[in-house]
Amino acid sequence: MNIKSLALAPALVLGLALPALAEKIPLNELSRYLNRMTTATAEFTQVNPDGSISTGTVYIQRPGRVRFEYNNDNTLVMASGGNVAVFDPKSGGPQQYPLSQTPLSIILDANVNLGRANMVTAHTEQKNATVVTAQDPQNPQYGNIQMVFTGGPTQLRQWVVTDDSGQKTTVILGEMREGGSIPASKFSINNELARRN
Repeated sequence: MNIKSLALAPALVLGLALPALAEKIPLNELSRYLNRMTTATAEFTQVNPDGSISTGTVYIQRPGRVRFEYNNDNTLVMASGGNVAVFDPKSGGPQQYPLSQTPLSIILDANVNLGRANMVTAHTEQKNATVVTAQDPQNPQYGNIQMVFTGGPTQLRQWVVTDDSGQKTTVILGEMREGGSIPASKFSINNELARRN
């Protein structure tokens, strides 16, 4: 045995003693998972840019629809018909803007393709989870979304949206119930406007 192989021996033993890390989930599998998801409901905990914490229930109906209902608060965030509406009792009527200008549109897209050129800026394995950071390749100025997935079976666990001004909002999902039907009225911005007026 020469000197070089002796120096390698302890490193080899160390390598064998460590548990195998979970493999990161490939981007095409994550795209398939998101495209298979039609409806989902979950309790969530949200960490706001100012550090405050909100909780509530999120309803997702792909493509293009999401509703965040907040506990103990009359705030509501909805996406439908290509628009996002934020109903905040403190600011009067809803603020509205195009869904395409928020990184959440990446999850809600009719055809999620994380393999598109310049869409994914990071794809790593951390603490037995796969972490993917994605942006709109045509409009990176809109910010990005960092999604955390676990495997066996693949499931979305949380996301962090960094908006166009650099503010971060983290949404941590509880047990996600996929499938089932959600009434279309849950996603109607006009219904909500009428209800509040």
